[in-house]
Amino acid sequence: MTDARKASDGTSTGRATAAPSRRALIGWGGAGLALGAAAAGGAVAVTRTGDDVAPAAAEVGGAVEFHGAHQAGIATPVQDRLHFAAFDVETDDREAFVRLLKEWTEAARRMTAGKAVGDGAYGGLAEAPPDDTGEALGLKPSRLTLTIGFGPSLFEKFGLKDKRPAALVDLPQFPGDNLDKSRSGGDLCIQACADDPQVAVHAVRNLARIGFGRVSVRWSQLGFGKTSSTTPEEQTPRNLMGFKDGTRNIAGTETDRLKEFVWVGEKDGPAWMTGGSYLVARRIRMHIETWDRTSLQEQEDVFGRDKGEGAPVGKAKERDEPFLKAMKPDAHVRLAHPDSNNGATILRRGYSFTDGTDGLGRLDAGLFFIAYQRDIRKGFIPIQRNLARADALNEYIQHVGSAVFAVPPGVRDSGDWWGRTLFSEEA
Repeated sequence: MTDARKASDGTSTGRATAAPSRRALIGWGGAGLALGAAAAGGAVAVTRTGDDVAPAAAEVGGAVEFHGAHQAGIATPVQDRLHFAAFDVETDDREAFVRLLKEWTEAARRMTAGKAVGDGAYGGLAEAPPDDTGEALGLKPSRLTLTIGFGPSLFEKFGLKDKRPAALVDLPQFPGDNLDKSRSGGDLCIQACADDPQVAVHAVRNLARIGFGRVSVRWSQLGFGKTSSTTPEEQTPRNLMGFKDGTRNIAGTETDRLKEFVWVGEKDGPAWMTGGSYLVARRIRMHIETWDRTSLQEQEDVFGRDKGEGAPVGKAKERDEPFLKAMKPDAHVRLAHPDSNNGATILRRGYSFTDGTDGLGRLDAGLFFIAYQRDIRKGFIPIQRNLARADALNEYIQHVGSAVFAVPPGVRDSGDWWGRTLFSEEA
């Protein structure tokens, strides 16, 4: 959550591939991942055209277009639920890994359209496992988006070292970090967002199953209650500390700001990343019990905003331009604002989480922070350095997991596949 308000306060293609075989899908059996009932109402169908992302219909549970210049799940209107998974690559066979990327792309293409993987969950050979695990049968697409990213460690494999982008840096150790290695890093990641938690879990589960023997899940995180929005006309969501989150986040329709701060340009390099972005994920534990015993005045001073309306100090409305000098020097909003960070701005897609207790009677809860930016060195790092140094919020939070990924451009059409620009020699 230290990062939770960073941007908010100013804050020709390869061949199409066949569906994966049943043999390729064997494994990853019965992970017990089913979640509760679907999130309530209000989902809309969405289309994506070039840089622009906007609601397109009022169909509940509608589908988000999978193909486009950029991957869906970045500037797309933020859904209610998240399943994020990081993977380690288990094979040293480049061709096998490329086949996996193609199989994953085809499965993602089908699932985001509300279709089953391969030949489905039933009706096939009784002697073989079905192509789809089946728990999403009868469910609508629920605006499912699937977004893939490649971690720094992947570029140590398959002869890719010279293709690692300069902007994909290892994050420095920030003051206050207490990172759990078992919840950090990864060769690649999948971000599944949807309005129905079972749809999101089904997607990650099936991709992991398809990848059995070639990749394995390193860690994963479930999230609920989006803590930022890319559609400012919606009501601003609140984080677990009760404050509005995402007031000044980049909107999916702000093509100029997306081009300036989120999408990798042709001159940024390397060429395979043009149209992509860089993802920073941080698991941020909140000291909920301490926060809940803190006075309202101190809570508002910590953030620099009114808890009810969300207005910055000295202002009347949530979206009023903040006057930073009216806030305390260590207020979160003041330190996270671009004016305090030489203009650094990021797009956030964070989610709240609760993962039981820590064994000491305290909730293991907080923010799974996700930020997209054009260059990590000019986005997350300078902002987090400023926050880690002096943010009053640090008394109530701790960063316990961390990962960075290069998110390649979108899948252009039915013949394209995830990672083609990186792995295809002709590209």
